[in-house]
Amino acid sequence: MPALGMAQETGRLLRWIKQEGEAVSVGDLLMEIETDKSAVEIEAQADGLLRGIRVQPGQEVEVGTVMAWILAPDEQLPERPAMSVSPTEAPEVAEVDSITTAAPPPDPSPVVAAPAGDRVTASPLARRLAAELQIELAPGGGSGPAGAYVAADLAGAPQPQSGMSSARRRMATHTTQVWTTTPHFYLGGDVRAGRLRSWLTALRQRSGEPVTYTDLLLRTVAVALRQAPQMRDYWAAGEIRHREEVGVGLAIAGAQGLQLATLTDADRLGLAALVAARRGVVARATSGKLSGADLQPASITISNLGMFGVDRFEAVLAEGQSSLLAVGRIRDEVVPVDGRPAIEPVLSLTLSCDHRVLDGAEAAPFLAALVDYLEEPALLLDTESRT
Repeated sequence: MPALGMAQETGRLLRWIKQEGEAVSVGDLLMEIETDKSAVEIEAQADGLLRGIRVQPGQEVEVGTVMAWILAPDEQLPERPAMSVSPTEAPEVAEVDSITTAAPPPDPSPVVAAPAGDRVTASPLARRLAAELQIELAPGGGSGPAGAYVAADLAGAPQPQSGMSSARRRMATHTTQVWTTTPHFYLGGDVRAGRLRSWLTALRQRSGEPVTYTDLLLRTVAVALRQAPQMRDYWAAGEIRHREEVGVGLAIAGAQGLQLATLTDADRLGLAALVAARRGVVARATSGKLSGADLQPASITISNLGMFGVDRFEAVLAEGQSSLLAVGRIRDEVVPVDGRPAIEPVLSLTLSCDHRVLDGAEAAPFLAALVDYLEEPALLLDTESRT
């Protein structure tokens, strides 16, 4: 099971595109898996025959679990295959510990609940799946040692009656974790958007490309991000780490709920390439078909609710990122111009930050740079000519 995100712990197999015994080549679409972000088609990384399929559609397994092998025609399957790519980790059935079950809920559950005080054993992944699926575990009912539950025991369990998709459920779980463990702070700024509006009109007329405000925001944020290395720091494993890559995420309303996709080096793409990249990732997100490249780590995400008439808002950070830019709509407001009131278009930006990684003095210059670039696009054009 591949890891397609920093915080990804598991993935669910949706289907095998290639079948047992079928020949595959590097780059062939091999299988489709579901993460908390999207359904992703995975390419083969070797030539050979697909053999020894161990995971069936619908099963959710931990990252690193061996799902099948690609072997040479004369190569044999391993006699005792390891469950994980890491030789230092024990198979899941060995990772068991005891928990005490709570009193059974009034509604019937897929597994008969244990009497109060009885104990059950389950792997960490099985316990998490049981909590997500709202299943009470009975003692000794699993397939592992001494009746311990493993993830495969819960793969076919019915979903709760809430109607929430598994992808949406995992997104909710991760958002709750970020909100409850990450100290957020917020910075706000208003952009005088008259020149930005004129710039967009001129770009559309000159290039013939269907340029949007999102494209201009992507370019602006990417340029500012490359100039502000502190904004590419993030929190992981109890310490601050750094990314060299300039990845800007987009929050996209997709078929499976909110999707987060990444565009890399948007500041170095030509206008036509940037528009094509943005349109492509939006199309894949809305259809639930984000690729592995779309799920590369980003340092910041843009969440734009302006098209819904929202003036300004504060957003929850994405996992593995230290900042998020919330963008409202462009609206007319009365502002001072040369000491007199005038009506101008205004765009509000709100920057969410992880206070473990950034403080106000580090994040404020980044927000100020965004405001400057959007108020005077000529500065951004000058930056492009130098990159």
